[in-house]
Amino acid sequence: MTDLGKTRRAATTALPATVLLAVGVVLALAPAAHADAPAGAPAPVAAADLAKARDAVRSPAVLDRLGHFFARKGVPPTQQLTIGAAEEARAATAETPRLAGDTVPVYTLDAAFVAGTPGAAVAKAEFTASKVVAADGQTASVWTVRQGDDWRVVNIASGGDEGDYAAKAAADGGTAFREPQINAWYALRDGRVLPLDDEARRSVGADGVALAAYQQLVHQRYGDKLPGSAYDRAGEGGGYQVAAAAPEPAGHGALLPAATAGAALGATALVGAAAVLRRRTGARRG
Repeated sequence: MTDLGKTRRAATTALPATVLLAVGVVLALAPAAHADAPAGAPAPVAAADLAKARDAVRSPAVLDRLGHFFARKGVPPTQQLTIGAAEEARAATAETPRLAGDTVPVYTLDAAFVAGTPGAAVAKAEFTASKVVAADGQTASVWTVRQGDDWRVVNIASGGDEGDYAAKAAADGGTAFREPQINAWYALRDGRVLPLDDEARRSVGADGVALAAYQQLVHQRYGDKLPGSAYDRAGEGGGYQVAAAAPEPAGHGALLPAATAGAALGATALVGAAAVLRRRTGARRG
């Protein structure tokens, strides 16, 4: 599903000789075995794949690019700095970026779940993310995707939301996923969708909602904007302003207030494919 969310990260850059996968192309993340997975849970990514993704981040070329990313304070290469190239190179060497935390799959709301497909998981893995820290404390998230038999780095983004929210959800036995259209992060735990950030709290309330209620909510928001819809064919754009969530009645899932269209954000149709998150991705290069 493509991102209708608002920009929050300061700067991003796509790496040379890599491609941010086009809308409509499903990322080839191999799911691990997940017998007896809870209802609605996304398919986990194999540990071996996560290890290969992490190895891709450790490559000298990527670490060098990370050094320059930190030296530039996240300013994209297409924009001028107040320092010269030699000073930037010295600063890049001094940053000595290091990996911190785990490499994690990033799960994004799945179009099949929005459509109400029986048995569909709430989200699916679209890429992996590795948190990197510079010597001066700056952080960045490095995205990797599998292309054929290889794992490739496709983007560097400031901050470390992906790993931070994944760890926060996992600490309570849940799985983090993102509804990029409103920039909301949730945890799926024990059949409930629980908020992890302010956008999610505005969406489902502080106590969250049952999974069935969340499916009704996202269907109400995006059901007419799925692949093949008139919205899709027309190439329409739009944003969403989420009404405050009503308390969920005891004993059954509530249909929360519908989001209202507004504040155009350059959106395209929702698709179950590579989420190019608007707050993070820079111009494609290479």
